Amino acid sequence: MELLRKAKGTTGKVHDITPESAGWGYVGFGLYRLSPGETVAEVTDDREVILVLVEGKARIGAGGVDHGEMGARMDVFEKTPPHCLYVPNGSDWTATATTTCTLAVCSAPGTSGRPMRRIGPEGITLTPRGQGANTRYINNIAMEAQDWCDSLLVTEVFTPQGNWSSYPPHRHDEDDFPRMTYLEETYYHRLNPAQGYGLQRVYTEDGSLDETMAVKNHDVVLVPKGHHPCGAPYGYEMYYLNVMAGPIRKWRFQNDPDHDWIFKRDNPAA
Repeated sequence: MELLRKAKGTTGKVHDITPESAGWGYVGFGLYRLSPGETVAEVTDDREVILVLVEGKARIGAGGVDHGEMGARMDVFEKTPPHCLYVPNGSDWTATATTTCTLAVCSAPGTSGRPMRRIGPEGITLTPRGQGANTRYINNIAMEAQDWCDSLLVTEVFTPQGNWSSYPPHRHDEDDFPRMTYLEETYYHRLNPAQGYGLQRVYTEDGSLDETMAVKNHDVVLVPKGHHPCGAPYGYEMYYLNVMAGPIRKWRFQNDPDHDWIFKRDNPAA
């Protein structure tokens, strides 16, 4: 499997990752980079979708409902809460950019035809996690506590320069709840300043998979299994949008035993 996916151009649909193209069963990720006035439309079929206005504004319609202009964050590194829309399976959506706009399409199997739902900016609070050089900041869009999805788990992470995230290394690649859940995952990366790079390693404990990638602005990394830490070099702030899905909508993981001492040191009461 090709884990590092480069954007296909700078305008239009620059990422179109489907379960078929990824070689797995659950997660899909699309990314549109639109100019004012451009319109895109998709049907959801048997998938549920969360549209994330990564930056810029667009008029969104879905399932025959006009949701008006959505979006407020003109630069993702403003770190303000995103505007998002949940669209269930068996529906459709359209987006017309009213400014230069980056629109993420996060998808996974949908089964229940749940109600459409606007997500954020209300109810999304930038929350610190970790400590020291492991500090990062989270915008939870639809994690386990937000129960309006069938499959999707979606969150944003901001990693300051010189820091690490998705760290200590952890994995969620076994369907063995409550010990662990199987969750495929995509990382959509952004860097500030934009010419920067970050590092992401994806590896298994037995060494059968071990890839370290230099990620650049608008790259996507696929995580089919294994541990997947990220590092932001000095001088460059890192953002990523995570999409996860699997057989059950629970996030249970285990740290790499070699590095779990870091977690235990930092969380003695855990």
